[in-house]
Amino acid sequence: MNTAADHASPLAPEWLAVPGDLNALQEPLWAAGVGKNDAGEVTVDGLSVSELKEQFGTPLFVMSESDFRSRARSFKDAFDAAFADICGGVDVYYAGKSFLCTAVASWVAEEGLRLDTCSGGELAVAARAGIDGSNLGLHGNNKSDAEINRALDMKLGRIVVDSLDELERVAKIASSRGEVAKVMLRLTPGVHAHTHEFIATAHEDQKFGLSMAEDSTEEAGLSAAEEAVAAATSYSSVELLGLHCHIGSQIFEPDGFAVAAEKLLGFLAAMQAKYSIVLPELDLGGGYGIAYTPVDTPRPPAEIAEAMAAVVRSTCAELDITPPRISIEPGRAIVGSTTFTLYEVGTLKTVRVDAPEGEDGQKNVTYPRRYVSVDGGMSDNARPVLYDADYSAILASRDSSAAPQLSRVVGKHCESGDIVVRDVYLPADVAAGDLLAVPGTGAYCWALSSNYNYLARPGVVAVRDGAARLIVRGETEEDLLNRDMGVANV
Repeated sequence: MNTAADHASPLAPEWLAVPGDLNALQEPLWAAGVGKNDAGEVTVDGLSVSELKEQFGTPLFVMSESDFRSRARSFKDAFDAAFADICGGVDVYYAGKSFLCTAVASWVAEEGLRLDTCSGGELAVAARAGIDGSNLGLHGNNKSDAEINRALDMKLGRIVVDSLDELERVAKIASSRGEVAKVMLRLTPGVHAHTHEFIATAHEDQKFGLSMAEDSTEEAGLSAAEEAVAAATSYSSVELLGLHCHIGSQIFEPDGFAVAAEKLLGFLAAMQAKYSIVLPELDLGGGYGIAYTPVDTPRPPAEIAEAMAAVVRSTCAELDITPPRISIEPGRAIVGSTTFTLYEVGTLKTVRVDAPEGEDGQKNVTYPRRYVSVDGGMSDNARPVLYDADYSAILASRDSSAAPQLSRVVGKHCESGDIVVRDVYLPADVAAGDLLAVPGTGAYCWALSSNYNYLARPGVVAVRDGAARLIVRGETEEDLLNRDMGVANV
């Protein structure tokens, strides 16, 4: 009898094991409510992928609305419970940059969360969804005057200021309107999160935030962060609510969050004492990781909340300060696992690849790798080419008893880097017309989607109680051509 080890490929990364059952849905990659029917099809709340393809086509983002709501509630409930004795609860801001549309904005509000935006466009979505401005925040390292004015028009609960230049502009615009802007200062605490360089955001050498390092400005002895506090307290058109940091994304270990919290609380205490002010709020950001592959180990919200609460509680006691109101900004951790992308298989080919260097000391040995092409690619998931992100995949339209074969799922774009899943074991009998499902695509996939090679961006369907509805319509060729002004529309 063949075992999983018999099918292991030397070309596979060390972390990738041959699944014991290629037909099984591996936890915790999938949303609650995703399962399989008697025909071996992947289902969402009982609705099969073949039904979804027939109604909406492929590629298609398939989201579980119930799972999204459950994950949103779990963050709110867990953090409220953990911080109840510290500051009466936590304000949870859903990070809209991960995925935002009017339906999602409405769910966020209905589940008791607030919404974090990063642009005028995201503010427009929030406004269309009827979100009260007091429950909105605006981020961004280069906000336009129009965006700042829109934030003031909507009476936003907070504008997170990213630099001394921006602080001055916000103050000037608010003053010209005879208003007071509610501001938080985004600081870089110098914490190096264990994540990809492009999504680590709290070290010094990057575009975000005000440095906490001394001599980071021309004024000797002052950090940019302290200079910003001094400036903010001097503007009559600015109400300084507190401090903010965000150390990065897709982080599993709590150490970085703890260090950042300690540093910001220490700085907050020092600023309150030096300038005789009260900074009532502290935002500790987000960045909590999800499972993209079976080896990823995300922490449940309660565990994250309890660890962070312990640090805030002990640090405030040590500093002898009144704990500020805490807020957090999960995005990926709420939406990422709620969604999978459904693709149809097209062409397949197998190539022979040289054995890895040092493999059993052999020379001139090659191993097979199969390329499975699907009808989407980097236009609906840019993360593999941007961050070397790993994903998983499963044959979604049927069960198979075929042997596992190391495969690379690739898109249809004219780029050799157009890879959806770099390494995955799929049944050897996968063929054109089969459906594949790639889990964990709820965050930063549709949000980063493009029209490269003039592919239309896929739609997003939300499934709840066995019924699916479009929450974002897929584009058509007519949509793509409507903006092309070279030839007059007839």
